[in-house]
Amino acid sequence: MTTWLSEQDYAQLRAELAELTDAGAAEQAGGPDHRGARIRALRALLDDAVVGTRPPDDGIAEPGMVLTVRFDDDPEPETFLLGASAGEDSALAAYSPGSPLGAAVLGARQGERRAYQVPSGATVGVTLLRAVPYGVDHRH
Repeated sequence: MTTWLSEQDYAQLRAELAELTDAGAAEQAGGPDHRGARIRALRALLDDAVVGTRPPDDGIAEPGMVLTVRFDDDPEPETFLLGASAGEDSALAAYSPGSPLGAAVLGARQGERRAYQVPSGATVGVTLLRAVPYGVDHRH
């Protein structure tokens, strides 16, 4: 699955991968490599990443967009990045397009209501209020 990453996040993840790989090479063989799963996950993420390319400002929810949504049971809107970690903007949550919420809103247009199932089995309704590319002022 393709994941959108900011240039900063991509650089940080590549540095983490290099550090894990170098540390693993320095260790003696024989014990289980607990870093192996993280190394594989980082390689998969970085191999399929779209880096820093800004999606079009067309109001459609897609990776690399900052989305403002309202859940049916909460009058307060929530704003998050549809992609991997927001890095330097730590106040901004991030949801993967493969997460239940991310998959539900992916492709939605502003004003469109979608529903998705949470792990408990409940169905949650969510309306996309606003979608702007990451890096564009996402405050209202």
